[in-house]
Amino acid sequence: MNYCNIKNGQTIPFNTIPVMEYPLFRKQIIQLLENKDCHCLNYFGYPQKGNQLQLICCIGNDTTSEIYVFSFLHDLNAHSILDSITREHFGMHIFEREISEKFGIEFADHPWNKPVRYPFDRFDKSSNFKNYPFYHIESTELHEVGVGPIHAGIIEPGHFRFICNGEKVLHLEIHQGYQHRGIESLFLQKKSLLERTILAESIAGDSVAANTTAFSMLMESMGNIPISKQSSLIRTIAIELERAAIHTGDLSALCTDIAYQEGSAVLQGLRTILINTFLIWNGNRFARRLIRVGANPFPINEQIKNAILKNLEKFEFQFNEMSNYMFNDPGVLARFEDTGVVTNEQAQKMQLVGMAARTCGIPRDIRKTHPYEAFKDIKHTPICLETGDVFARAMLRRLEVTQSLQYIRTLLKENEQEEISRRNEIKLQANVFSIAITEGWRGEHCHCAITDQNGELSAYKIKDPSLHNWMGLALAVRNNDISDFPVCNKSFDLSYCGYDL
Repeated sequence: MNYCNIKNGQTIPFNTIPVMEYPLFRKQIIQLLENKDCHCLNYFGYPQKGNQLQLICCIGNDTTSEIYVFSFLHDLNAHSILDSITREHFGMHIFEREISEKFGIEFADHPWNKPVRYPFDRFDKSSNFKNYPFYHIESTELHEVGVGPIHAGIIEPGHFRFICNGEKVLHLEIHQGYQHRGIESLFLQKKSLLERTILAESIAGDSVAANTTAFSMLMESMGNIPISKQSSLIRTIAIELERAAIHTGDLSALCTDIAYQEGSAVLQGLRTILINTFLIWNGNRFARRLIRVGANPFPINEQIKNAILKNLEKFEFQFNEMSNYMFNDPGVLARFEDTGVVTNEQAQKMQLVGMAARTCGIPRDIRKTHPYEAFKDIKHTPICLETGDVFARAMLRRLEVTQSLQYIRTLLKENEQEEISRRNEIKLQANVFSIAITEGWRGEHCHCAITDQNGELSAYKIKDPSLHNWMGLALAVRNNDISDFPVCNKSFDLSYCGYDL
């Protein structure tokens, strides 16, 4: 094996990343992914001089906490065709599709090589939404149903194309990429630390703490900036509070989709208690302004600590009571159980991450496998269920809410009041590569960055857990009634904006 072996939050000189010929590069990825404890954290193209493209792959080992980083240098002038990795490990499909769309590389025998986002800097400008190659079956017995990209409520733009036999879904194709946000490009254009921090907070509005922590870890590692234990505790508390709040809101939405109005109303109100805890703490219900690079702008004093504990106590009593009613209601169980099943085998092949993986019996959780911040000291045990259905995805939320509240209380006991601190700018190391991963409520958020000879960012690559998991939703609805799609969709609650970077 020929790779750099690093840990979460580590920075290395860029020139130490091994560069190899493509056959060896491909073989190494395939061999590493044969181990079920390994999955791809990130795989992306980094343009070099002379129309060269360096393909950088980061494979995480869930048992050893190691991250294997290695690369291949491709001459874009050669117009050569590369053998696909996807045909061996289908979970790599989305990474190869993105590389192909942006840089024009053709992967031979790729089974699903379709556009991902239609970014402004895509290789083929003639490729657009109007000519997207949706899968189609010719039959007089089948019909197609299109949903979106403009559809109900406050859902973001995305298109869902169903092929149905009567009410049964035979196939679902999910097509995203309508927003053209350009977040990754903006990280290079914006030069101030504050602007970049605000960008990190804006990657996905429901994962502010998870993404901003990953960004901060990256900047601190690349800038050799130490942080206090209290700052580390605060970030961990914020991510776990965010997890509990979003999980509770999703349980409410699941109740809405099955017309269980009591659960919908009560749980939505309980979500408000948790996000208002952020409001008390730092003045913003979604944790904006709370996490800053190398600083602690909102330390927890005794007054804030007591307010948090009071809200948690008020929340937990009502949450447990409502959850008991919900998960013992025959009508709820009839709609949740055996609906939208993803098997363990499918989850392994798709390289699903986060709660989507853990409901299929795969204990993939960055808090355990690649610990960060306070989880370096907490002995976290991932909660896993086996059935892979809507019930499992709902129940996991309930169990993780309780677990997160326990972590928050434990960390608050360890917290010591700290002076307010702020940092305006930092100097990054020159010619380095760094990677940082956090476990948000959906799953792993992976940020990678590269600097040039002047210490300026020359690449910033983000991976939202939804990038892995949208295909899981497409598989979950097969052989279900089309009327089950809303509850299947909400049971995953994947990110449109986090996908469209």
